[in-house]
Amino acid sequence: MRVIILLLSMVMLGVGEKSTTAPAVDLPIEDIKLPPGFKIEVYASGVRNARSMALSPSGTLYVGTRRYGRVYALKDTDGDFKVDEQYTLAKNLKMPNGVAFRDGDLYVAEVSRISKFEDIESKLDDPGDPKVIYDKYPTETHHGWKFIDFGPDGKLYVPVGAPCNICEKEDPVYASITRINPDGTGFEVVQHGVRNTVGFTWHPETQDLWFTDNGRDWLGDEIPHCELNHAPKDGMHFGFPYCHQGDLSDPKFGDKSPCSEYTAPVQKMGPHVAPLGLEFYTGDMFPEEYRNQLFVAQHGSWNRAKKIGYRLMLVKLDGNKAVSYEPFAEGWLPEGSQSEWGRPVDVEMMPDGSLLLSDDSADAIYRISYEGQ
Repeated sequence: MRVIILLLSMVMLGVGEKSTTAPAVDLPIEDIKLPPGFKIEVYASGVRNARSMALSPSGTLYVGTRRYGRVYALKDTDGDFKVDEQYTLAKNLKMPNGVAFRDGDLYVAEVSRISKFEDIESKLDDPGDPKVIYDKYPTETHHGWKFIDFGPDGKLYVPVGAPCNICEKEDPVYASITRINPDGTGFEVVQHGVRNTVGFTWHPETQDLWFTDNGRDWLGDEIPHCELNHAPKDGMHFGFPYCHQGDLSDPKFGDKSPCSEYTAPVQKMGPHVAPLGLEFYTGDMFPEEYRNQLFVAQHGSWNRAKKIGYRLMLVKLDGNKAVSYEPFAEGWLPEGSQSEWGRPVDVEMMPDGSLLLSDDSADAIYRISYEGQ
């Protein structure tokens, strides 16, 4: 039996307009399997192509998109963990996947530029045009959509994916993670050999950078694995295009440089599972065993003969080593099926310790909470 959820839809007519309609949305969330004591609910529905998320201190959730050029703001004004105000802040942007919030301003990443909406919380109804702070990123759309976030150093981190499935580029900006100051100055490349990361975060204690990376295609269904990587310092190289999954030389470029020259992943995440957003759990709601452990959203395979992924994974760490890697929430791809009904994208922790999970296929955002055994 399907659960009928009554939530607000994203029926937007103009930039800054607020939606207050409430049609029924039919999502089979009762099919999602979680550990005992946990539950999943729809936090917001009708959020078309919901991708990366950023939560402001006031509780406004900002959501980017990849396909439809829009950026949204969502508010739960009555504290019932269901969104009751939704705004479209921008339209017709070029793959505005990445959003980040800092000092009252909302930063948005398009393919080749970073913009910001200043003092956004005071003008959700009429945000105006954003201010472009940096516009010199490459214009290729292949892996051109970007996840962004501010690091512990106060700088904005911006990845640049490889403009291809597999290729070698002289310009070091490709297949990298870069960073800039909040005003757009101080551009630098800080990590290399990163084919396509659409999620990174920093360890709550060590402040080290951790990120996912999507492996290359067309070497078969079983290789290479996508990666979870750890960067304790700047200037590291993670192998692309010469080495994949830490131990697999590329058939075209591998002869130029051995895998021993590069940093291997902390965890092989599975072939073509497409890991995207990730979050260290630092809240108090979940049991202690989850503290400082890593949740990773798997978007799912797009060209594998037997589909894989479409779930929220948990990586348990001992220091900088992965000691276990297992599903935490699954069911968006029903067992034995080749037809998924949802595709997880990004993870965001709420102040109460619950987790939000975006889904760009079901146009929804879920809330995962713990109620005890």
